Amino acid sequence: MTKVIHTDNAPAAIGPYVQAVDLGNMLLTSGQIPVNPKTGEVPADIVAQARQSLENVKAIVEQAGLQVANIVKTTVFVKDLNDFAAVNAEYERFFKENNHTSFPARSCVEVARLPKDVGIEIEAIAVRN
Repeated sequence: MTKVIHTDNAPAAIGPYVQAVDLGNMLLTSGQIPVNPKTGEVPADIVAQARQSLENVKAIVEQAGLQVANIVKTTVFVKDLNDFAAVNAEYERFFKENNHTSFPARSCVEVARLPKDVGIEIEAIAVRN
C-alpha cells in the first residue's frame, strides 16, 4: 500500500506531485530544491544550496520514520558541473554528520535548468531494514 508523505519541514510541492511516497519497505522522495521551508528563500551560494536540498530530503525521510542512514540512492541534478567539487564536499560532510556508515549510490548530472532557477536538486531512495 502506498502512503503519501508530507512535512512542513520541507518545501511544499510546487506542482502535481508529492514530497514522497512510502511503499512500506522503500521511500521515494521527489527532487528537493534548496528552498528554506520556513522562509521560502533560496541561498545564493551553491554549497548552501546543496545543504538546504539535503536538509529538505532529511526532513522528508524523517517524516516517514526513517533516518539519513536509510538512504541507499540519491540523484543529484546540478546546473553547472563546475560546482561538482564544492557540492561533493558538502554532500560528504552531510552524510558523515548524519551517521551514514557508507555513502549511498549516486548519480550526478548537469541539467540546463531547474525549478526557480536554483543550482541544484536532489532526490533520494531510502529503505527500511
